Amino acid sequence: MTTVAREELRDAAIEELGSAAVVSELEQLRTYDCDGLTGRRVVPALVVLASSAQDVQAAVRLCNRFDIPFVARGAGTGLSGGALPVEDGVVISLQRMNRILDVDLEGERVVVEPGVTNLAVTQAVAAEGYYYAPDPSSQQVCTIGGNVAENSGGAHCLKYGFTVNHVTGLDVVLPSGELVQLGGASVHTDGPDLLGAFIGSEGTMGIATRITLRILRRPESVRTLLAGFESVDGAGLAVSEVIAAGVLASAMEIMDRLTLEAAEAAVSAGYPLVEGLLLIELDGTREQVEEDTDRVIAIFEQVGATEVRVAESDAERSLFWRGRKAAFAAVGRVSPDYYVQDGVVPRGELTAVLRRIGQLAEEHGLRVGNVFHAGDGNLHPLVLYDASVPGELEKAGRLAEEILVACVDAGGSLTGEHGIGTDKACSMPLMFSEDDLATMTRLRRAFDPAGRANPGKVFPTPRLCGEVPGPYRMHPLEKAGVAERL
Repeated sequence: MTTVAREELRDAAIEELGSAAVVSELEQLRTYDCDGLTGRRVVPALVVLASSAQDVQAAVRLCNRFDIPFVARGAGTGLSGGALPVEDGVVISLQRMNRILDVDLEGERVVVEPGVTNLAVTQAVAAEGYYYAPDPSSQQVCTIGGNVAENSGGAHCLKYGFTVNHVTGLDVVLPSGELVQLGGASVHTDGPDLLGAFIGSEGTMGIATRITLRILRRPESVRTLLAGFESVDGAGLAVSEVIAAGVLASAMEIMDRLTLEAAEAAVSAGYPLVEGLLLIELDGTREQVEEDTDRVIAIFEQVGATEVRVAESDAERSLFWRGRKAAFAAVGRVSPDYYVQDGVVPRGELTAVLRRIGQLAEEHGLRVGNVFHAGDGNLHPLVLYDASVPGELEKAGRLAEEILVACVDAGGSLTGEHGIGTDKACSMPLMFSEDDLATMTRLRRAFDPAGRANPGKVFPTPRLCGEVPGPYRMHPLEKAGVAERL
């Protein structure tokens, strides 16, 4: 974009939205040049600070008028480059849209703007005995709009599901600038599931400006336990045995020694320094939780736990979780830079894939810390590197890509909750065929024919990935289906 065109865009934005809603100075624009994936940065042409759905509409229509792309941005905590600006495009920031619009306890619904933080929803209804179930580790700062875009989960997704399971309605500004409603107050709606299609679409179908959420009553009883093991394999075995015993935990999290030591140094959670630590949370009626606690402790002892501890108070329970939720940031204490990967594998393949990750780390000469949602097989390998050492950033990127290959080869998927963004777009052909990608692209184009909404994300392109992004790898279940047909 030429300087003249940039000035015309800025002047038009100020005319439409006012100077207080427009960011155009280079140093200020740099604040928006990346999300949590800091290895990729692009300075946008302009940033619009939207305060209402009408502001969002005005910004989108401005982009249509100038034929330029736009990227919606919440708190910028995403880890896949989903909010990475597009060169010569506009970033539409939603952080000023941070109002809770309605609390309906009788209907168990809360209506919010996209800039409301995840934790703020729970805080708004906690006094009445309710909470909002999805709880990403960044829940103190991440916003509901970003959660919708990425279909975020969190530690408790094992029992309670992801964002898509807790959103019943959206007001959406389409890439045309039109404001539409998807879903409503009811969980069930007639016709195609457009709400489900939009949630997790990573900003490629439009921008949510009003979000209706389900809230839940707090369970009668909650019990949090931790157990130490001589290996991560031992912790993984405990997870398998708990599930095989029919115990439905609300959360099961594993940390290896590297991430454990970093988290302990950061928050002093009182963790035992073991090779594998398992955090497990049980909730429900008091009788059920007491029964499940006894069964879980017995399983831990059977599989060789070196230590088992039950949180004796809400304060101790919070401290257990504070350590886990601080793990990503705490790794900064042991490495100047780190790359957070996010893949999913079947629970039965956890041990094999973790060993493969260890082999890959050794081959690349880098350390990898592991912290993950063990209950649903969602891995979060932390690839440690030093960007000041020539070639280490590229080496970390290659290692992260090979970890994804290992996940897909084990029958898993490319992401559990962080999204595809720019980070994994080139890996999409590992999991999806050309026909799959073409079908998904057609759906996206139905919402955004001109391709202005967050372009360059999710789908591989020649510019991003080269002419041949990578091979399609048939999923094991698909292989079984082929075998049956033959």
